[in-house]
Amino acid sequence: MKSFVHWNRGRTPRQAHRDLDGLKDDELGRQGFQGRTAQLYRRHDPTRFRSAEGYGPHDLDAGTLETGDHADPRGTPRRVYWNADCRVAVSRRSAPMPFYCRNVDGDEMWFVHRGTGQFETEFGPLRYEPGDYLVVPKAVTYRVVPDSADNLFLLLESVGELQVPDYGLLGRHAPFDPTLLRVPEPEVLEGDGREEWEVVVRHGGELSSIFYPWNPCDVEGWKGDLFPFALNIRDWNPILSDGVHLPPTVHQFLVADGLMVCHFLPRPAEGRKGAERVPQYHRNADYDEVAFYHGGSFLGHPLPKGLMALSPQGLHHGAPERVREYAREKHDEISRVDWEIIAIDTARPLHVDPELRAGGPSSG
Repeated sequence: MKSFVHWNRGRTPRQAHRDLDGLKDDELGRQGFQGRTAQLYRRHDPTRFRSAEGYGPHDLDAGTLETGDHADPRGTPRRVYWNADCRVAVSRRSAPMPFYCRNVDGDEMWFVHRGTGQFETEFGPLRYEPGDYLVVPKAVTYRVVPDSADNLFLLLESVGELQVPDYGLLGRHAPFDPTLLRVPEPEVLEGDGREEWEVVVRHGGELSSIFYPWNPCDVEGWKGDLFPFALNIRDWNPILSDGVHLPPTVHQFLVADGLMVCHFLPRPAEGRKGAERVPQYHRNADYDEVAFYHGGSFLGHPLPKGLMALSPQGLHHGAPERVREYAREKHDEISRVDWEIIAIDTARPLHVDPELRAGGPSSG
């Protein structure tokens, strides 16, 4: 239950996230920044801890991760994190799928980090390029046809239906104009001489195959409000505040039961003197957080492209204090935040691929 009764005890700044005067701003919140919160003002950096026995942050380089579909066209993406609501995977598909796919276990969101090509869907084709989201609803038949061997996708499989949230008072054209969604035009794909066309079906967590005597992309027309679509991050209009750093949930793109997808994209930096430009320390009490670094820079420093970082709920995370001090020192010299980060937040704790966890938890 939210309450507009807020207490203020001890030494605190006049306004949250501004003019900290040497304090360390630590936010403890419920419901992913949308519920009740407490701001704790500390003497020390709360991310300077050592973790053990499996509970802790987890980082990996998606660009070097071995995936089944990198070496073998019949291979599948590499599952990295999962819970009862979703699977987070990495695909490095290097050749066209020799089959079609149909995921009956849930919706899929593919984010393109690297590569160009086409999704052949029964609704019609969708071209892809870096920065694209491609959303494929449950049970839609499709296959991925890359232009070259160099591709890297972040893949989210959601049990619940992926939907665009209601942006309420922001109106119909912020944070993006819905007419910029790219939807497929029907295109009947003829056969190529083979006797059968394979469709690999994911059902109940298992893969099976069914076969058609024709190409399953034989749709001559479609209408309705359920369809695959694509959107590029360059067509997103970030929500801004000059006086205070806004919470991550302002930047939601997709939601489903038990999860949300947000992104942090290039924008002007907070301009008011004293406003913190770096997200406050936090230990999101109700969500695990996965960050995928697509590119860009933060305060003039390049971000590690392809890095994936998991921060479990209840564990402090955020930029170290030296970065915060640098942001304050360079306030008059730096006017933009040019990061490109995709974030997946999940209400249920995420499991980590045991082979990837084998190296042990990292330090905060």
